[in-house]
Amino acid sequence: MRRLYYECIESLRIAWAEILANKMRSTLTALGVIIGIVAVTLMGAAICGINTGFQNSLSFLGDDVLYVEKWPWRWDNDWWSYANRPLPTVAQVMELNHIIQDTEESLLDFAVPVSTGFATVRVGGSRGNRVVMIGSTADYARLSHRSYREGRFFTYTEAVGCEVCILGCNVADALFPGCSPLYKRVLIEGQPFTVIGVYAKHGEIINFFSFDNQVVVPLRAFAKCFGMRYDLKIEVKVVDKNRIPNAKEELVGAMRRVRGQLPGEHDNFSINDQQAFKRRLNSVKGHIAFVGLFITGFSLFVGGIGIANVMFVSVKERTKEIGTRKALGARRCTILLQFLVEAVSICFIGGVVGMVISFMLFLGIKQTVPSLPVEFSPGLVATSMMVSAITGVVSGFLPAYGASRLDPVVALRYE
Repeated sequence: MRRLYYECIESLRIAWAEILANKMRSTLTALGVIIGIVAVTLMGAAICGINTGFQNSLSFLGDDVLYVEKWPWRWDNDWWSYANRPLPTVAQVMELNHIIQDTEESLLDFAVPVSTGFATVRVGGSRGNRVVMIGSTADYARLSHRSYREGRFFTYTEAVGCEVCILGCNVADALFPGCSPLYKRVLIEGQPFTVIGVYAKHGEIINFFSFDNQVVVPLRAFAKCFGMRYDLKIEVKVVDKNRIPNAKEELVGAMRRVRGQLPGEHDNFSINDQQAFKRRLNSVKGHIAFVGLFITGFSLFVGGIGIANVMFVSVKERTKEIGTRKALGARRCTILLQFLVEAVSICFIGGVVGMVISFMLFLGIKQTVPSLPVEFSPGLVATSMMVSAITGVVSGFLPAYGASRLDPVVALRYE
């Protein structure tokens, strides 16, 4: 064990001496590895950032919520079977809540009616177009974990007969720049509303929609703005998010009772959950990973060829030295280790330089495009260094093996 330790130290010393003696050659050799490490690091940062941002966004929506709707979020070509389904109604929400309350050890907590649409919000000469308008009851605040920059959500009493609203932070900043919108009046689709709250900034779900471009109003006030021209969905809070499949089965049975469906009839509603969002996320991550791995693999392949070529040249240049060392008793594994350490050292230097460049690019991206989901983690550093080491071992093995197999007599006579 001690002998291996000393051999490693000696191999490292020789490798660094060779690298310093051929600075330009070592730098150009490591360039392919540097490009590959930059690619794999930025790809990993993008995937980690997307995943973290997406999970945070789902927690704002409520990752323990099921959605009863007319349409499934993913559907086949049987369009007419979905088009002929009846829409959920407020009366069905009330009946569903009664069933949930009467069910012992129910996996469902409560149901809330929710409607959405696009509205124009105005204050004086300022206006916001295509603002996402959400109408619901006071229980809507219990579905998610959204925080408030100022103000609060509406109460049960306000939900019945008051025209009040909660603004997303982008809408509030656009309509009331530099001042608080609390208890001020806005016109939503021409109807006056009093602002009682402003949501804190939460961002977007990967270009799906922005949390900050919304306005939430009581469902009855929503109906005044849109009349009967809106669809309703039912959002159901689940008691335990780890038992979503079981809760989904219970909700199907409860909705069939609410709709009065007979055994054997197909469900005339869809139960959606956030797995559809996650499937789209996985698709986005897969595309990023494919492009990143292609660029990374190509760069590391080119870098590996360069390192192998340089190591073959180095073996040729030091043939007499190898012969001398073998004549003095150096073992084959010692020679093999020497050249492997040199190849790994070049790759490791390339990996460190690549990490520094990646981190600088990461900081630049965060400064110029703060909304872009990227995240630099210690795991990326470890992965990049491991990729560098593996590249060095793979590209340096053949030259090192060839050096270890040299005949010392032939090597000493080499010119």
